[in-house]
Amino acid sequence: MHKRAALQRIALAAISLPTLAALGACGKPAPAVFESVDITGADYAKDFQLTDHDGKRRSLADFKGKAVVVFFGFTQCPDVCPTTMARLAEVKQRLGADGDRLQVVFVTVDPERDTPGILKAYMGNFDPSFLALRPTPEELPAVAKNFKIYYKRVDGSAPDSYTMDHSAGDYIYDPQGRLRLYSRQGTTAESLAKDIGALLRASA
Repeated sequence: MHKRAALQRIALAAISLPTLAALGACGKPAPAVFESVDITGADYAKDFQLTDHDGKRRSLADFKGKAVVVFFGFTQCPDVCPTTMARLAEVKQRLGADGDRLQVVFVTVDPERDTPGILKAYMGNFDPSFLALRPTPEELPAVAKNFKIYYKRVDGSAPDSYTMDHSAGDYIYDPQGRLRLYSRQGTTAESLAKDIGALLRASA
């Protein structure tokens, strides 16, 4: 009898220890699991100092309290850029009331053709709150290097018919202005809204 009681006490202890550990962990929120690539702590793409389509100098500090999505492209892009911008407009809709806490920033890699007026009209095609930044031809190489993005002019049959090859992906910052995620081209609006919503909730 004594041996059986001792075995029962050992069995109960084996059950109770992991149970208590699990209960103790309940007080801590589970870390967010993102569908985008988590690049928290990256030592690049930390900020920018560029002029927007209204002529105002901008930096990440201007959008504190909002999640920020930065995308590089150009207005004459035939497919990737309009598809990305339309997806980001859908993301804002999916966020519902939190959509006002999202700032989309489009950085042109074609400043020669993308004038402020063209950029503003292009943003208006997707959402009037979206902001376009226009680095000068002199600023563009440094910005591209800072964000580790690729761009290259590809000449066409006429001098003004060139196109631009460029990286396609979104840099996502949390409301404190910290770089957190990289979303690859092709990520769905549903997945992106989920990731951005998690960043917004974490800062609420």
